[in-house]
Amino acid sequence: MQSRQIHEAEGQRTYVLVLETGDEVMACLRDFAASERLSAAQFNAIGAFQNAVISYFDWETKTYIPNPVEEQVEVASFTGDVALGPDGKPALHIHLVLGRRDGSALAGHLERGVVRPTLEVILTESPVHLRKRHDPDSGLALIRPDE
Repeated sequence: MQSRQIHEAEGQRTYVLVLETGDEVMACLRDFAASERLSAAQFNAIGAFQNAVISYFDWETKTYIPNPVEEQVEVASFTGDVALGPDGKPALHIHLVLGRRDGSALAGHLERGVVRPTLEVILTESPVHLRKRHDPDSGLALIRPDE
Protein backbone atom coordinates (compact mmCIF):
# COMPACT_ATOMS: atom_id res chain seq x y z
CA MET A 1 0.00 0.00 0.00
CA GLN A 2 1.14 3.51 -0.80
CA SER A 3 -0.10 6.56 1.10
CA ARG A 4 0.32 10.30 1.01
CA GLN A 5 -1.15 13.15 3.02
CA ILE A 6 -2.74 15.54 0.52
CA HIS A 7 -4.27 18.18 2.80
CA GLU A 8 -4.20 19.51 6.35
CA ALA A 9 -6.17 22.38 7.88
CA GLU A 10 -7.44 23.11 11.39
CA GLY A 11 -6.58 19.67 12.74
CA GLN A 12 -8.15 17.80 9.81
CA ARG A 13 -5.89 15.67 7.61
CA THR A 14 -6.77 14.05 4.28
CA TYR A 15 -4.87 11.12 2.81
CA VAL A 16 -4.89 9.15 -0.39
CA LEU A 17 -4.17 5.43 0.10
CA VAL A 18 -3.54 3.25 -2.93
CA LEU A 19 -3.71 -0.49 -2.40
CA GLU A 20 -2.29 -2.86 -5.00
CA THR A 21 -2.86 -6.41 -6.22
CA GLY A 22 -2.65 -8.84 -3.30
CA ASP A 23 -3.14 -6.26 -0.54
CA GLU A 24 -5.77 -7.22 2.03
CA VAL A 25 -7.92 -4.16 2.67
CA MET A 26 -8.80 -4.57 6.34
CA ALA A 27 -5.20 -5.28 7.36
CA CYS A 28 -3.87 -2.30 5.38
CA LEU A 29 -6.47 0.11 6.77
CA ARG A 30 -6.05 -1.15 10.35
CA ASP A 31 -2.27 -0.77 10.12
CA PHE A 32 -2.61 2.74 8.67
CA ALA A 33 -5.14 3.82 11.33
CA ALA A 34 -2.83 2.53 14.08
CA SER A 35 0.34 4.10 12.63
CA GLU A 36 -1.37 7.49 12.20
CA ARG A 37 -3.14 7.18 15.58
CA LEU A 38 -6.53 7.85 14.02
CA SER A 39 -9.42 8.15 16.43
CA ALA A 40 -12.04 9.59 14.07
CA ALA A 41 -12.06 9.43 10.29
CA GLN A 42 -14.28 8.69 7.32
CA PHE A 43 -13.34 7.26 3.96
CA ASN A 44 -14.58 6.12 0.60
CA ALA A 45 -12.95 4.15 -2.19
CA ILE A 46 -13.21 2.71 -5.68
CA GLY A 47 -11.35 -0.17 -7.29
CA ALA A 48 -11.67 -3.93 -7.58
CA PHE A 49 -11.17 -7.16 -5.62
CA GLN A 50 -10.08 -10.61 -6.68
CA ASN A 51 -12.08 -12.05 -3.77
CA ALA A 52 -13.77 -10.88 -0.61
CA VAL A 53 -15.88 -11.85 2.36
CA ILE A 54 -18.85 -9.61 3.06
CA SER A 55 -21.30 -10.19 5.85
CA TYR A 56 -24.84 -9.47 6.92
CA PHE A 57 -25.79 -8.71 10.54
CA ASP A 58 -28.59 -11.03 11.65
CA TRP A 59 -30.60 -9.18 14.26
CA GLU A 60 -32.19 -12.32 15.69
CA THR A 61 -28.91 -14.13 16.39
CA LYS A 62 -26.82 -10.96 16.91
CA THR A 63 -24.12 -12.42 14.65
CA TYR A 64 -22.62 -11.59 11.29
CA ILE A 65 -23.34 -14.14 8.56
CA PRO A 66 -20.37 -14.36 6.14
CA ASN A 67 -20.90 -14.38 2.38
CA PRO A 68 -17.70 -15.34 0.52
CA VAL A 69 -17.19 -13.77 -2.90
CA GLU A 70 -14.81 -15.92 -4.97
CA GLU A 71 -14.66 -13.92 -8.20
CA GLN A 72 -13.27 -10.70 -9.63
CA VAL A 73 -15.62 -7.83 -8.67
CA GLU A 74 -15.73 -4.07 -9.07
CA VAL A 75 -15.94 -1.97 -5.90
CA ALA A 76 -18.95 0.14 -6.87
CA SER A 77 -19.41 1.76 -3.47
CA PHE A 78 -17.17 1.65 -0.39
CA THR A 79 -17.77 3.85 2.61
CA GLY A 80 -16.76 3.63 6.21
CA ASP A 81 -15.36 5.15 9.35
CA VAL A 82 -12.71 4.82 12.00
CA ALA A 83 -13.47 5.34 15.67
CA LEU A 84 -11.85 4.18 18.88
CA GLY A 85 -13.23 0.83 19.95
CA PRO A 86 -14.02 -0.14 23.53
CA ASP A 87 -10.42 -1.42 23.75
CA GLY A 88 -9.07 2.06 22.85
CA LYS A 89 -7.73 0.91 19.46
CA PRO A 90 -8.92 2.21 16.07
CA ALA A 91 -11.95 0.21 14.88
CA LEU A 92 -13.06 0.08 11.23
CA HIS A 93 -16.62 -0.15 9.99
CA ILE A 94 -17.02 -0.55 6.23
CA HIS A 95 -20.06 -1.11 4.03
CA LEU A 96 -19.72 -1.76 0.33
CA VAL A 97 -21.42 -2.73 -2.90
CA LEU A 98 -19.59 -5.10 -5.24
CA GLY A 99 -20.48 -5.34 -8.92
CA ARG A 100 -20.30 -8.63 -10.77
CA ARG A 101 -19.47 -9.16 -14.45
CA ASP A 102 -23.18 -9.51 -15.32
CA GLY A 103 -24.04 -6.21 -13.64
CA SER A 104 -25.61 -7.74 -10.57
CA ALA A 105 -24.49 -6.48 -7.19
CA LEU A 106 -23.63 -7.82 -3.75
CA ALA A 107 -23.66 -5.64 -0.66
CA GLY A 108 -22.75 -5.88 2.97
CA HIS A 109 -20.23 -5.30 5.72
CA LEU A 110 -16.60 -5.86 4.64
CA GLU A 111 -14.81 -8.61 6.55
CA ARG A 112 -11.97 -9.23 4.10
CA GLY A 113 -11.06 -8.10 0.61
CA VAL A 114 -8.04 -8.87 -1.57
CA VAL A 115 -7.31 -6.13 -4.08
CA ARG A 116 -6.83 -6.65 -7.83
CA PRO A 117 -5.62 -4.43 -9.46
CA THR A 118 -6.15 -1.35 -7.25
CA LEU A 119 -8.22 0.23 -4.52
CA GLU A 120 -8.04 4.03 -4.27
CA VAL A 121 -9.08 5.30 -0.84
CA ILE A 122 -9.63 8.91 0.23
CA LEU A 123 -9.52 9.13 4.03
CA THR A 124 -10.31 12.29 5.99
CA GLU A 125 -9.46 12.47 9.66
CA SER A 126 -11.59 14.53 12.00
CA PRO A 127 -9.94 16.57 14.77
CA VAL A 128 -12.60 15.29 17.21
CA HIS A 129 -12.26 11.83 18.75
CA LEU A 130 -15.09 9.31 18.36
CA ARG A 131 -15.62 6.40 20.73
CA LYS A 132 -17.55 3.20 20.34
CA ARG A 133 -19.38 1.72 23.31
CA HIS A 134 -21.01 -1.64 23.78
CA ASP A 135 -24.72 -1.54 22.90
CA PRO A 136 -26.60 -4.16 24.93
CA ASP A 137 -29.55 -4.36 22.49
CA SER A 138 -27.47 -5.32 19.47
CA GLY A 139 -24.35 -6.68 21.16
CA LEU A 140 -22.29 -4.40 18.90
CA ALA A 141 -19.82 -1.61 19.64
CA LEU A 142 -21.52 1.52 18.25
CA ILE A 143 -20.33 5.11 17.95
CA ARG A 144 -21.62 7.40 20.69
CA PRO A 145 -21.00 11.01 19.54
CA ASP A 146 -21.77 12.52 22.94
CA GLU A 147 -18.97 10.63 24.69
